[in-house]
Amino acid sequence: MPTTDVNGVPIRYEDSGGDGPVVLFSHGFMMDHTMFDQQVEALVPDYRCIRWDERGFGDTPAPGPFDYWDSAADAMGVLDACGVDDAVLVGMSQGGFLSLRATLANPDRVRALVMIDSAADTDDAETIEGYHGMLAALTGDDDETWEAVAGGVAGLILGDADLIDEWVPKWRARRANTDLNTPGQALLGRDDVSDRLGEIACPVLVVHGTDDQAIAPARAEAVAAGVQDARGVVMVDGAAHAPNMSHAGVVNDALCDFLAAL
Repeated sequence: MPTTDVNGVPIRYEDSGGDGPVVLFSHGFMMDHTMFDQQVEALVPDYRCIRWDERGFGDTPAPGPFDYWDSAADAMGVLDACGVDDAVLVGMSQGGFLSLRATLANPDRVRALVMIDSAADTDDAETIEGYHGMLAALTGDDDETWEAVAGGVAGLILGDADLIDEWVPKWRARRANTDLNTPGQALLGRDDVSDRLGEIACPVLVVHGTDDQAIAPARAEAVAAGVQDARGVVMVDGAAHAPNMSHAGVVNDALCDFLAAL
């Protein structure tokens, strides 16, 4: 994967190339660009697919504190590195947080927006406190606690036994070289942009798992209700927080239909 320097951070990205419309994929917390393997497979060669490792995940470091407005600028920097003027932004969870902000900050560069199990608001104080506890366990030295919490987090995100068995070993292998505190502070300290949804004029598709325990479906529906041009809310029956992985066929069909109609 090539690397581009954006805002002083060496960001790793992958570009499928081609002459089709550009789709930029941004992953969720704890994940990396490979979580969109099934979407890229479905879209190439009709679309040019770009995906990247966000700060603190995959092969992109987080050398200092940042917020999701910084991550939004990172996303635009990846497009710049690929020589792309505008793209459809597809973001899952944290990737949706940053894609929403990229749309607000750069409306002329965002052709459309797809929010997968994401939201515009923030979590309540009790939930944030619980996440701080999870973060402390994932960054601590107790192996038994780490295993238990990592398994729980994987269940929350993936909701699929095979995917859990695939991803927990990845996290374990990266544990010694990954600082979750920095991206964790970005996640838990993010601002509420729900009062700015009305500024978003591009077409928006919302996709959400009905069994998502991290972000309630109503919070995703609020995004669709708040933007100017919502093109639908696709509720993926039985899916947890990452339906693009556990229910790829449903998500890919919705994504392809949305892109074809632009």
